[in-house]
Amino acid sequence: MTPVTEQSTPVLRLRGVCTHFPVRGGFLGSLFGRPSAWVRAVDGVDVEVFPDEILGLVGESGSGKTTLGRTMLRLVEPVAGTVEFEGRDITHMSEPDLRPLRRRMQPVFQDPHAALNPAMTVGDAVAHPLRIHGLASDRADARAQAAEMLERVGIAPASAFLDRYPDDLSGGQKQRVVIARALVTRPRLVVADEPVAMLDMSVRAKILELLLELKRDFGLTYVFITHDLATAKFVCDRIAILYLGKVVETGPAAAVYSAPQHPYTRALLEAVPSPDPSHRNPNRRLPSGDVPDAADPPRGCRFHPRCPSAFGPCGWEGHDLIGALEERWTDPETFAAEASLVGSLSGARHNREGVFFPNAGEDLAGLLRRLQVTEAHPVFSGVSSIASRGSGVDVRMRPGSEPPLQPIGRQLVACHLHGVIAAALPATGEPPSVRGRNAGEDRRPPGPAT
Repeated sequence: MTPVTEQSTPVLRLRGVCTHFPVRGGFLGSLFGRPSAWVRAVDGVDVEVFPDEILGLVGESGSGKTTLGRTMLRLVEPVAGTVEFEGRDITHMSEPDLRPLRRRMQPVFQDPHAALNPAMTVGDAVAHPLRIHGLASDRADARAQAAEMLERVGIAPASAFLDRYPDDLSGGQKQRVVIARALVTRPRLVVADEPVAMLDMSVRAKILELLLELKRDFGLTYVFITHDLATAKFVCDRIAILYLGKVVETGPAAAVYSAPQHPYTRALLEAVPSPDPSHRNPNRRLPSGDVPDAADPPRGCRFHPRCPSAFGPCGWEGHDLIGALEERWTDPETFAAEASLVGSLSGARHNREGVFFPNAGEDLAGLLRRLQVTEAHPVFSGVSSIASRGSGVDVRMRPGSEPPLQPIGRQLVACHLHGVIAAALPATGEPPSVRGRNAGEDRRPPGPAT
């Protein structure tokens, strides 16, 4: 692993980068090209990649890590923020100006079967970048350089593979060819997007070892994209944890693994299977549900709907309250006692700010106020007011806020459990919603919201 010093100048620096994709819904939207919404795949990311290090981008499917990697290489266009490579702002650089830099920043894609043109021989595929960038004097020179790089990545003897086609190779051999093609221009930065995810388990370790050897021999800097924390621990110097287009925790790999500070990071680590039965944790707290829609991310902390440690300031919405009531009514006795006060939940009108229950009276308002004190679900700590209005009951939610990245130990963490909000919590040192959410322990808030 390569230590990163404060004096190092980043090879790659991203500041406030946003990469959004339009969603054109309906006939008119498709006809006139007007987006009905935007998928916020990357939404305000600051990242630095230092010389000779391996930065891991880790997250579930849908977290935005692949889009962030492609944005780093300017394979997709950011809508905001800046991308700097080797001190030059390439955010809006034209393709002719960018082309000389592309040989210095190369991708290794996830699927080696799709990354290679089935109509090109292995030799032509690896030599093609040399001809594009004018790095070979003629076809024979390009072929000789391609053969040399193929030998270096373990495709040997190269003479036996140069005139073969991708369909003649195994998955591991194809990925070695993809790596050879990326390195033949002698880049400084390589963005490897899940480079072993499509390979058999028997060859994954060999490809990872190859990548580390090549890093050492060629002085490479890697951005290593993966959903597998176990793999990231093996190869990465630093790690950035992404969730729904945001970096929620970043820091040295050893610190992130030994003392994770964000609930999402802890959940990812607890989800890693252990072959030793004695190391299994029956009380591990895993996130519930799926990653929300990036076209309509939750307000406040984006992880709060799935977070086992969420509490009032995290940014609850009206539909969260509806979901908590539905969860509560899975108990038949509770449903029989309370459903008549609410009526059909399908008739409730909700938005980000709250819920209006029509045809409901003070009995429902009283029930909701009691649940603020007695109910374990943290959404009730996010209720700011409950009032009878006209023929119904209006419930307003606290607005919440998006947590900024702040230094906690050796990491930067975006979580309301830390910092100013955490300092204002009761003397227990934890928000009321943290205690035993999955274990069924008492988790009452300190009192009704005002």
